[in-house]
Amino acid sequence: MDILIVDDEKSIRLTTSLALEGEGHYVETAEDGTLALKRIKEENFDLVFLDLRLGDEDGLEILQKIVAMKPQQLVTIFTAHASIATAVKATQLGAFDYLEKPFTPDQLRTILIKAQKALRTQGEVIQLKEVVQELKSEVRHSSPPLRFSSEDEKTREQFDILFRAAATSASMLILGESGTGKSVIAKEIHDRSHLRDKPFVTVSCPSLSKELLESALFGHMKGSFTGAVKDTWGKVYAADGGTLFLDEIGELPMEIQPKLLRLLQEREYERLGENKVREVNVRVIAATNRDLRTSIQAGEFREDLYYRLNVISVTVPPLRDRPADLSRFAKDYLDFFSAQLGRKIEGFSDSGRSALMRHPWPGNLRELRNAIERAAILCQGMKVEAEDLPRPVPLPATAEDQKSGLPGIGGEHSLDEIEQAHLTKVLGWAPSLHDAAAVLGIDKATLYRKRKRFGIN
Repeated sequence: MDILIVDDEKSIRLTTSLALEGEGHYVETAEDGTLALKRIKEENFDLVFLDLRLGDEDGLEILQKIVAMKPQQLVTIFTAHASIATAVKATQLGAFDYLEKPFTPDQLRTILIKAQKALRTQGEVIQLKEVVQELKSEVRHSSPPLRFSSEDEKTREQFDILFRAAATSASMLILGESGTGKSVIAKEIHDRSHLRDKPFVTVSCPSLSKELLESALFGHMKGSFTGAVKDTWGKVYAADGGTLFLDEIGELPMEIQPKLLRLLQEREYERLGENKVREVNVRVIAATNRDLRTSIQAGEFREDLYYRLNVISVTVPPLRDRPADLSRFAKDYLDFFSAQLGRKIEGFSDSGRSALMRHPWPGNLRELRNAIERAAILCQGMKVEAEDLPRPVPLPATAEDQKSGLPGIGGEHSLDEIEQAHLTKVLGWAPSLHDAAAVLGIDKATLYRKRKRFGIN
């Protein structure tokens, strides 16, 4: 290590230097605080030994200046006036350790070993932070940012409820089909809240067995089950002070649900194999694509847990119910992937737009992202064509359609009746006449004539 000794006694500087150099370390010395601060500013020392009394100077004041200059600097206090109060004050001000004078070579060696371990830990933390930053950068560059505005009134209302409640500590339940972006929305809620600088910890409920999921959530003690070879802290502990996101909460086993209820109600939990009750302060956001009321009736989900989670509840509509948003998302993805590929693709042709709008997108944003990436790769011209996208799949008749008596294919209805019903339906959800014409496979002039013929506004 590179070490700096700061002491006003020449004999201490000399003997300590010899001992440290004998261990293979590089050593510099300083007889006062001014010189010490100058060298610390100029060079990077692994460890500083600092005398508590430097003539008229107070070593603790010098310590504060060192910590202010380099917060990660390891500083061990030399003192001939050792006391618990002095040691506590020094560590509170940022000292790594303290060493009472006179000291033995073994005591000095013990400090060096502790410092080397601390430096390794610092290096691992820095490396981990760099890895996290790289991963965040990769995520940002792997997909365009998700829009949290919407052209759909119902979706706007749902987002408005979520983001207005973000500043509170209320539990939230986000419902919606798979692929609608529930996990991204949960992270956005966290980032818009007072907890934005605290941990955001995700638990995927379907990903583990009951035993492993319980351990992942609450942690366990060594020997609490087969394979528990050491004590571990769970995701709840990691999320303390921040947000715990439970993805697909509808898959949470019944045996774990009472423990989650206790966490929500009492803000306390126990690790597996431990009788000690631990307190925790976390904000819980849960998401699921299941109908939890149906799960309650089937005895698969606790009703009391549902009500504890359901303080703020929203449903994210699927893409097929948000055609204007679908069009915007598709354009965002296309711009993103064409830029990644170094290609200039202007947009969608009429056939491409028709295919885009007619497909039901059961996988929602996840499916759309993959489809547009594929289209950007396969597209041979300046615009995405229908053949570059998944084959259009007709939407099934809804219960509302059946109840309203709309004509169905193969029934006792004329072609005019079917055409009029289809036109009315498409014009009802298409974001514009241009989009409606693209879906119908006709130009705008033909659409105008058909609307006039059938008296459709």
